[in-house]
Amino acid sequence: MTDGLHWTHLDAGSVPAWAELTNHLAEVDGTEEFYDAEDLAEELGESGFTPERDSWAVWSGEVLIAYGQLRVGQQPNNEGVLRCQLDGGVRKDFRGRGIGRRLMDLMEARATELAAQRAPGVPALWRASGGVEGASVRRLLAHRGYAVARYFNELALRLPASVALTVPDGVRLVSPGPEHEEVTRVAHNLAFADHWGSGASNPAQWHDFWSGRSLRFDVSTLALDAAGAVLAYVLAGQWVDRQLWIDIVGTIPSARGRGLAGACLGRTVAAASDSGNYDVVELQVDSESPTGAPRVYERLGFATTKTFATMQRRPPCEG
Repeated sequence: MTDGLHWTHLDAGSVPAWAELTNHLAEVDGTEEFYDAEDLAEELGESGFTPERDSWAVWSGEVLIAYGQLRVGQQPNNEGVLRCQLDGGVRKDFRGRGIGRRLMDLMEARATELAAQRAPGVPALWRASGGVEGASVRRLLAHRGYAVARYFNELALRLPASVALTVPDGVRLVSPGPEHEEVTRVAHNLAFADHWGSGASNPAQWHDFWSGRSLRFDVSTLALDAAGAVLAYVLAGQWVDRQLWIDIVGTIPSARGRGLAGACLGRTVAAASDSGNYDVVELQVDSESPTGAPRVYERLGFATTKTFATMQRRPPCEG
């Protein structure tokens, strides 16, 4: 039952409680996806996200016991559908009372409304994380018609690590700076045009990411050609103390097969190892990546630590 609970939305005042709940869920659900309050506060200002309409906060007294967070794409992805990402969670002691079902009802209804506004006539796709194997959320999602669509492996490399670095002729490996924001966005859109469910990032969305407090330019790497165009890139961030997270790895299609992604990743690993600031480098990769990325990571010594499921469904009216 949801009686006696107070329902509102996420805002600046709820960020500390949101961070506490998020980290509680990371522990009890085995995802280890921890966030600082400052990182979550940034999400409230994301382009295309309106907290008053696109988020939900459920309180029992002064304790935040559940939340929902909806992100709807601003344009169709490379499969011609508008992706609607439904995120959230319920504190362990409050599960089984229908709170998760109610959150899903609200997020799905809002997703239908917002998708129709942003891309009239374009089919929508509802997507949510199914967590790791055995997660209770998979049962909830399956009951609502969601099915596993893809698996993503999380890999880790302990530091310090020794990496053999080979740089192809005519290529410079550099740390990104402010002047590289737009050229990297262009490269990213090219690199991910053939990746499952990916969509192009517009300048506002990319700036949200590029200017985020978690991004670590000093240990990120760009592979540039003689004209300064980005051929490949590794962009890394830090969410947890002494853990470096590889946010994105990409190579533009015309530059694949030259070892550029491996060179960028090798430089990033070496920089992280030499800095003494990190104990581990982690990343997540599509288990069916079309670029053969898992093999690149394995050659560098990364090993799989857990596997996440992505679940999705079409809205009922679309079949």
